[in-house]
Amino acid sequence: MDVELRGITKRFGPVIANEAVDLVAKGGEVLGLLGENGAGKSTLMNVLCGLYRPDEGEIVIDGRTVAFAGPGDAIAAGIGMVHQHFMLVPVFTVAENVVLGVEPVAALNRLDLAAARAKVREIGETYGLTVDPDARIEDLPVGVQQRVEILKVLFRSARVLIFDEPTAVLTPQEVEEFFQIVRALRDDGKAIIFITHKLMEILEIADRVSVLRAGRIVGGGDPGAMSRAELAEIMVGRPVRFEVERTAFTPGAPRLEVAGLTVLHDTGEVAVDGVSLTVHAGEVLGIAGVQGNGQTALIEAITGLRPAVTGRILFDGQDITDASPRARHAMGMAHIPEDRQRMGLVTDFTVAENMVLDSYYSDRFSNGPAMDWRAVNRWAAEAAEAFDVRTPTVFAQAGHLSGGNQQKLIVARELMRDTKLVIAAQPTRGLDVGSIEYIHARLMAARAEGDGVLIMSSELDEILSLADRIVVMFKGRIVAEFDASAAPPDKAAVGLAMAGAAP
Repeated sequence: MDVELRGITKRFGPVIANEAVDLVAKGGEVLGLLGENGAGKSTLMNVLCGLYRPDEGEIVIDGRTVAFAGPGDAIAAGIGMVHQHFMLVPVFTVAENVVLGVEPVAALNRLDLAAARAKVREIGETYGLTVDPDARIEDLPVGVQQRVEILKVLFRSARVLIFDEPTAVLTPQEVEEFFQIVRALRDDGKAIIFITHKLMEILEIADRVSVLRAGRIVGGGDPGAMSRAELAEIMVGRPVRFEVERTAFTPGAPRLEVAGLTVLHDTGEVAVDGVSLTVHAGEVLGIAGVQGNGQTALIEAITGLRPAVTGRILFDGQDITDASPRARHAMGMAHIPEDRQRMGLVTDFTVAENMVLDSYYSDRFSNGPAMDWRAVNRWAAEAAEAFDVRTPTVFAQAGHLSGGNQQKLIVARELMRDTKLVIAAQPTRGLDVGSIEYIHARLMAARAEGDGVLIMSSELDEILSLADRIVVMFKGRIVAEFDASAAPPDKAAVGLAMAGAAP
């Protein structure tokens, strides 16, 4: 099955998200789709999936022009999308999730789960997606949950599969397994559209690549004839540095000391189990691990967002175990949260308002109950310029910025002040190579100025490139530690520790 987008244009008011885009996805090949944050990739795929109707242009499937009134039409036409954030019901079984919405029925209109299980097994054996149909989603590791998402679209007879940042939460070993699945789907004649910011993955898995910039296709071709640097320059319109510049590691006094910390999930289960770690001045400590192994709860406890059950947290030698987030902020702790829209921003607020979310009460921006908006706006403009936050005005809503600019807004708010400790959780998740380069440079600048920097990321390459030391979390505990001050440790060894194997 071949799909062709011809002259697709999509506008949102005065903003042109896609402009005269031509794109072809052929059966039996993997098309890599690259682009900066805000380049129009998601909009284009939403047009193909029937979520948006194009203002101009047409969709052609196997030589026939089609028009989708909604996602159901796209699914019926054989188009399926595996989203970056899984859309599964945790308490349902694999089979129940796969058939949700298209349930097979037996006599008297009863749900035929036996047929569902058999179909799941059949599809799994065909494409190397073996999963127990009766297993509950909440009991499965992330890599297996992704298999269930793929089974869902295949169950609906998808012949065009769109993968949106599919390796964002996988270990290196799970990535290799996933690539085997993608190749099996391709070899069966499926058309694969592979959206990612990881250029090395495009070079490894894609048969052809197309690059979007500012809503238009600006380049592409055979990735085998292109280097990572060439792809990055096409994508962002300028040369990009991939190597992080690091000065020699000269650790100072401890900035952060965590001793025997135990933290609970909202459900009452143990999320962090007796964790101890230290971050020194002028050091980057990286926390590696597959998402869901207690890293989030650990960061929330350190920043004061979740109480500690046992253990102590010291900041510059002072016990802050029971201190409020505001008190920790005032002491010089910066926090870049992992979910920028849910935890880092109020998307309906302006850029200026978001710039002072954690300091609006200071004498600099307020006089008692009255805000000094002139001071706020002036400060926001300075911060936006210093941290390259690309916004038409500081009065624009933060929710209208691209993901990369939203993240740079948060980084500007946190680092445009005197800091001693920077807590960065998933600091570049979902960002393009240009924005990643910028965020990394700012974190390393904080390190060079004597801050302690704690980075938590599910992107192992990010941890390996930034950290002086690496600890690996698995099921709430630190299971391994690696010295990365002289050279990055063996990636396979770290990946095995992330999967729970002894290093």
